[in-house]
Amino acid sequence: MARRVIVVVDLQNDYFPGGKLPLWNVDTASGNAARVIARAREEGTPVVHIRHEFPGPDAPFFVANTDGARIHASVLPLADERVILKHYPNSFRDTDLREVLDGHGPQEVFILGAMTHMCIDATARAAADFGYNVLVLHDACATLDVTFGEHVVAAPQVQAAFLGALANGYARLQSADDFLAAKTLDRAETP
Repeated sequence: MARRVIVVVDLQNDYFPGGKLPLWNVDTASGNAARVIARAREEGTPVVHIRHEFPGPDAPFFVANTDGARIHASVLPLADERVILKHYPNSFRDTDLREVLDGHGPQEVFILGAMTHMCIDATARAAADFGYNVLVLHDACATLDVTFGEHVVAAPQVQAAFLGALANGYARLQSADDFLAAKTLDRAETP
C-alpha cells in the first residue's frame, strides 16, 4: 500500500493562456506540479488526476469534448495513472475518488492544481472530513481575481486567504521546493 497519493486537480487547458478562464500564476503552478508529479513517478507514489467537465454545451468553460477540457500538456497522465471525471468543485462528489484513495491505503493525500478558491478548497476540506491527512502544495496551485459586489479581490490575496483558511484545521501547506527537498516523498514534512 502507498503511504502517499498525489491528487492533481483540474490543471486543464481552459485555465492556461488562450483558454476560456486563464488563471493567475498558472504556468508557475503547473511547472511546480510537473516537478512534484515527476518525483512521485520516480518513487512509485500513486498519482491521481482529476478532470472537470460541466454538463451541457452552454458551460462557461471545461465543455465536454473540447480542447479546453483536456488536461494540460505539462501534467499529462501516464497510461497507468487514474483520471477521474468530476462535475462539481468537490472532487469527491459523485465520483469514486474516495474508493480510489482507499484502494491505495494512503496515510496522506497531497493536493495541487486549480482553482485554489474553488476545487482545491472544496477537495482539501472534503479529504480532511473523510479523515485523510492533507497537504496542499501551495505554489502548485493557481487561482484568479474574485468579485463580491463592488469589491474586486486580487488573485494573490485570494490565494493567501484561502490557503490561510485551509491551514487553520484542514491541511498542512508546503512549497514544492520544500516538498521536493525531502529525501523521499514519504519523508515530506512541513518545515
